Amino acid sequence: MTEAFLHYVWQFQYFDKSALTTTVGDNLIIFNTGYRNTHSGPDFFQARVKVGDIEWVGSVEIHIFSSGWIDHRHNSDPAYDNVVLHVVWKNDLHVSRTDGSLIPTLELGPRISDSLVLQYGRLMRNPDSVPCSGLLPVVRDIIKFDMLDCALAERLEHKAASIIRRLTRNNNDWEETAYQTIMKNFGFMVNGDPFLQLAQALPFKILMRHSDKPEQVEALMFGQSGFLQEDIRVDAYYATLRREYTMLARKYQLHERRVNRVQWRFLRLRPANFPTLRLAQSAALIYQRKNFFSHLIGCRSAQELRKFFTVGQSPYWIKHYHFFKTQRQEVSQLGDASIDNIIINSVIPILVAYGRSRGEDLHVERAIAILQEVHPESNMITRHWKQLGFTVKNAFDSQALVQLNNGYCLRRRCLDCKIGASIVNPSMT
Repeated sequence: MTEAFLHYVWQFQYFDKSALTTTVGDNLIIFNTGYRNTHSGPDFFQARVKVGDIEWVGSVEIHIFSSGWIDHRHNSDPAYDNVVLHVVWKNDLHVSRTDGSLIPTLELGPRISDSLVLQYGRLMRNPDSVPCSGLLPVVRDIIKFDMLDCALAERLEHKAASIIRRLTRNNNDWEETAYQTIMKNFGFMVNGDPFLQLAQALPFKILMRHSDKPEQVEALMFGQSGFLQEDIRVDAYYATLRREYTMLARKYQLHERRVNRVQWRFLRLRPANFPTLRLAQSAALIYQRKNFFSHLIGCRSAQELRKFFTVGQSPYWIKHYHFFKTQRQEVSQLGDASIDNIIINSVIPILVAYGRSRGEDLHVERAIAILQEVHPESNMITRHWKQLGFTVKNAFDSQALVQLNNGYCLRRRCLDCKIGASIVNPSMT
């Protein structure tokens, strides 16, 4: 038995409500179960119940055993004095508020059907990463589609909230925020943190002052990343960047904020993902495209965004993955899959955050439409969902399924998921 299950049973009233009484025999009528509280304090607020002859409006607290009230020290916490009903699986102790008044208690154990408990237990005991994997065929498609819509909306909101927090730290500067967000994405999973640290240590405004001089942009990027610390003059390009960075770092007092060279990871990466090449590609984007945010907000389709991010790195990096090591074959520019990844994980959250901050749903709707134009991600999560019978046609689907997996399945939040809830109690559908 879990409190999450009791929350579900209480919220949807999946118990025998005939001749309801409290544990001390007072008649009980439930008018409103209240609203789920996801923050600190009682589990449901603004509930409305009638105990005996008195109607109450207040909070509902839920525990497996009523003694949980004491275990969690609610008896000495004034925040729980407005609880009008204590809902428990088993009543093993009468409990009181801080003023000593007895709290009416409803015991649900004898009122919940064995089949409901059994079906919930089957989900919780399933070792599969998707607890309902064996039962998915019985779930109607409309329920699955509805849950995917909810999962995607939740994922977009979480990502947008992260952008808004970054925007606040940047004093509401959207250009700086977009630059930092996209730079972090250039590092992808392995080097995302040092790329973000670089962006924070090398303000976009400084880069824009030199955006008409590609060598200076590259000097700032590589120097501030810690790649220009050795005094090696056999490579003319390297020597030029080092000279430029020394001058610019002194001008802008950048040395103390420089990223430590050891933070960059090369091990087990394909050369196309080496951070040195990604730095060259991001530098090319800066001096070829200039202002990120204003361009991104103006794009109307995935095709326009792909065109925006399709830039060729400077001549040196067409023959190098790393300093001093020339390649026989040309090094390709940023690939389609990488660009789609940036669109999904950077541009879309920026659009949603911008729309939310301005109260303009047009930007959010455009973000969703663009997701439907972008190819789906291919990873262990999406491949698993395909094996379970889900269609993954575009990035809308893949992002929704990633959120469903990470936000619900792995955390065993089956009762917060429309699919899981319909399996536990099919009568609700």
